[in-house]
Amino acid sequence: MRIVRFSAAGKTRYGVLEGHHVVEYSGTPFGPFKRGRRKFLLKQVVLLAPVVPSKIVAIGLNYRDHAEEVGMPIPDEPYIFFKPVSAIVGPEDSIILPPISTRVDYEGELAIVIKKRCRNAPASRAREYALGYTCLNDVTARDLQRKDGQPCRAKAFDTFAPIGPCIATDIEPNAVQIETYLNGECRQASNTKMFIFPVEDVIARVSQVMTLLPGDVISTGTPAGIGPMRSGDRVEVRIDGIGTLKNGVMSLP
Repeated sequence: MRIVRFSAAGKTRYGVLEGHHVVEYSGTPFGPFKRGRRKFLLKQVVLLAPVVPSKIVAIGLNYRDHAEEVGMPIPDEPYIFFKPVSAIVGPEDSIILPPISTRVDYEGELAIVIKKRCRNAPASRAREYALGYTCLNDVTARDLQRKDGQPCRAKAFDTFAPIGPCIATDIEPNAVQIETYLNGECRQASNTKMFIFPVEDVIARVSQVMTLLPGDVISTGTPAGIGPMRSGDRVEVRIDGIGTLKNGVMSLP
């Protein structure tokens, strides 16, 4: 199942992708979720960010090649930080370059969407708490990250968390191909088999620290190949079984 959140005829709703159509569902995927009768052509709807979480938890340095790329040692445990929910935008929304940064990078990532309240989940059962998986671009003002020595400001700007296009419930998250394209050129290409900390371990370790709520998002880190974006660019995060998250990049006048 590929769950979407979409707008049609002035109303926001949940649905499921079926070919070139979106089938409307009643309820939410975090509770009663029932197939409806209405069906829309995909071109007739606007896909929104597929979830509105209470928090976005992000994991740093979860691919060995990326740790090497940035000159950091392989971590013994996940490096955890946050992105604010105000940074969320959906498919085809614009990433806005802030005037106080001179370098803004793409970071294509697989993100976990939490299904039910989760606290101190053992790794052996952690997948029970995942509704599914989506694409996320952990947009980062790299110059500010280096200046600050920590990621909070660099990753917190409005529009710095594009997410979507859907929540895929039936993929194997520890063995999917992930790629990021900039203006049609592949810049990141890896597989989640290369995770330092697999999905089960990530959920378990994060839930040792904080209570995860339905709809919360955990972004699992980016592979090697990070690089800058400029106004007028187009960035795409592609993950097998989920689809492609597409966003343009622009500066404000």
